[in-house]
Amino acid sequence: MAIVTLSGQIGANARDIGRLVARRLAIDYVDQEILIEAARELGVPMESIVSHDERTETLSERLAHMVTNFLERSAAAGAADPMLGGAGGLDMVLSQTYSEAAAGMDDVSDDDYVQTLANLIQDVAEHDNVVLIGRGSQVVLREHPNATHVLIVAPEELRIANVAQRDGISTKEAEKIARGQEKGRVSFHQKFFKIEVNDPSHYHLALNVGRLTQDQVVSLIADTAQLPAPDDA
Repeated sequence: MAIVTLSGQIGANARDIGRLVARRLAIDYVDQEILIEAARELGVPMESIVSHDERTETLSERLAHMVTNFLERSAAAGAADPMLGGAGGLDMVLSQTYSEAAAGMDDVSDDDYVQTLANLIQDVAEHDNVVLIGRGSQVVLREHPNATHVLIVAPEELRIANVAQRDGISTKEAEKIARGQEKGRVSFHQKFFKIEVNDPSHYHLALNVGRLTQDQVVSLIADTAQLPAPDDA
């Protein structure tokens, strides 16, 4: 049983690494885009997405079921949070970039936003065996006994080059994007989780992809995730 959270500097390819780690460990991979898609899928009849018994098989089915239960709990609680808007409200919360979330949202309080993210992350991690990307998951699951928290960093010039290649843009454009989005990522974690996101003390592993091959990084993460927790050693 394993949970891996990956927090990566912009352009350090944390998502690619996360997918490879999930494949190596034969567990699920969940990031912001996948959660957004799960929320949007609720716009069609649930019968076409997931069986109403609990024996769902695919990741998309499990996430659809999870999001449905999450919305039902929020509505039943009657709390004034963004989830009362239904799947559209959840989509809106998840769709925020780090910079947009850090700047604030007119219709969602900071406390509601953090609680929404925390509840979602905890729900995704409930059955273990998942790689989670960003969004404060390393803080939300800080005390989880099966969680391994990983920070992925890289020299700025490499991160800029990766963004330029990924987006098919010039180095100058990529530099602006990489620096702006990284600033947003740092501000997001300072505002909502009161941490310096690139401080290695928040993680079990801090890996520099400028000094290690991708396969080395994936192997180190996968091997660490399979180690017994200290209390079980």
